[in-house]
Amino acid sequence: MPSRNHLDKIGRKKKKKWTEEAMERALIEVKSGRCTVRQAAKEFGVPKSSLGDRVSGRVTPGSRSGPAQLITSADEELLVEFSSYMSKHGFPLTKQQLVSFASSIYKRQHRRVAFSKLGQTWWLNFRKRQEKNITIQPADTVIRGRTVCVRKEAVDQFFHLLSTVMDTHGVRDKPRHIFNCSETGFQLGRKKVNLSKPVGLGYRPVPGLRDHISILACFSAAGEDVPPFIVYSKAYPGGVCYKTQGPPNALYGWSDSGCINSDLFKKWFLKHFLVHAPKERPLLLIFDGHKSPVNLEVVEAARKENVVLLCLPSHCSYILQPLNAGLFVLLRQRFAALLGEGCATDTPFAISKKEFSGVFKGTYQVAKEEEGARIVKEGFRKCGIYPLNHFVVNDGHLMSSQIMSSAAGPSFAASAQEIDTVGDLTAPEASL
Repeated sequence: MPSRNHLDKIGRKKKKKWTEEAMERALIEVKSGRCTVRQAAKEFGVPKSSLGDRVSGRVTPGSRSGPAQLITSADEELLVEFSSYMSKHGFPLTKQQLVSFASSIYKRQHRRVAFSKLGQTWWLNFRKRQEKNITIQPADTVIRGRTVCVRKEAVDQFFHLLSTVMDTHGVRDKPRHIFNCSETGFQLGRKKVNLSKPVGLGYRPVPGLRDHISILACFSAAGEDVPPFIVYSKAYPGGVCYKTQGPPNALYGWSDSGCINSDLFKKWFLKHFLVHAPKERPLLLIFDGHKSPVNLEVVEAARKENVVLLCLPSHCSYILQPLNAGLFVLLRQRFAALLGEGCATDTPFAISKKEFSGVFKGTYQVAKEEEGARIVKEGFRKCGIYPLNHFVVNDGHLMSSQIMSSAAGPSFAASAQEIDTVGDLTAPEASL
C-alpha cells in the first residue's frame, strides 16, 4: 500500500513545468500553420509529445494529466459537503466511512462494476486535493467499554448542538416533531428468554448464544410511536404467522447477528419511518449512530424529506437516550410477566422465533397505553431532551478533560496517528 510520502515523491517528479495557457497558445500557432509542432513546443516551453497529442486529437485540450479521476469533481464537492453535514450533526466520519461513501458514489456511475477501485491511493490524493476544505483530526480518545463516567465536554457540546438545531428548525416547542429511536435485544435460550440491556444501533450480541432478536423502537417526545422494527437472526421464522400475530404495522427484517446494520436501517428509515412519522416537517430524529448504521442514501433522503438526523455522543447513550431511561425497563417487566403467566416457578416459558412476535405484541401494547406514553415523556424529560434542560444530567456521571487525559495515558499520541476522523469542514455556508 503506497504511503503518502511515496505519492508526494512521485508527484514531485512528475510535476509539469508548463501551463495550460502556454499549451493553448502553442496549439493555436500550430493549427494556424505559422509553426510546426517542434517550433511551437520550443517557443512556448511545452512538451512536444503532449502538444502533438492535442494536435492529433488523441488528447482533448484542457484535459487533466495522469489517470482518469475515479469520481468527478462535482461528486467530490458533494462528498465534502456531505461530510460537513455529518460532522455538524454529531457524525464525524472516519477515513473508512468516507471512503465507503465515496465508493457508493463510484458504484452509482459504474453500475456494472462489482468492486470499487477507491483505496489508499485515492484517499491520499483526495486529502491533498481537499486540504483547504477539510481538516483531519485524531479520533476522540475515550476509555473503551461502558464506563461510569463520560466527558463533560461531550455532553455540553451535544446540548449546545441540540439547542442550535431546535432553534434553527423551529422544533423546540413541538414534541410531536422530536423523535428518538433505540435498539434493544432479546436472547432466545433453550429454556428461557432473557431481555438484554438497551444497546446502541449496530450492537453485536455475545458469541455463542442461540438466537438473537432486536427491536428498533421509535417514539416522539409526545409519547407517539412509529411501529416497531423486529430483526431476527440468520433468517425469518417459517411461514407467515410471525407477521399476522405481531404488533400492528410492524416491520420485519433479518441479519446474520439479529441486530440492526446499515442496510436494515436504510430499509427502516425509507420504508417505515418516513411512512409512519408525522407529515408535518421538519422532524428531528435523535439516536446513537456511532456503530455506523447511517449510509449515503439515508442522509440524502433525510435532507430531501426535511428530517434532521442528530447523533448522541459516544458512551453517553445510557444517560441521554430517552427510551433507555424508562420505556425499555417497562417492556422488560411486561415481557417477563407475559412469559411467567401460569408458571409455578420463576423460570419463564420457552418460546420459539415463530412465537416471539405474538408475545411481543402483548408486551408492546403497554407502550400504547397511558402508562407507556407517560413513561416515554418522562424519559425525554429525564434526559433533558424535551423540555430542553442541560442541567438534568447528573455531574457524577461526567469526567473532565484533565481526568480523561490522565486516564488515557501517554499512548494517545501513538494512537492518534493510527485513527483519523474527518473533522468539521471549513465551508462557512454549510448549515445545520
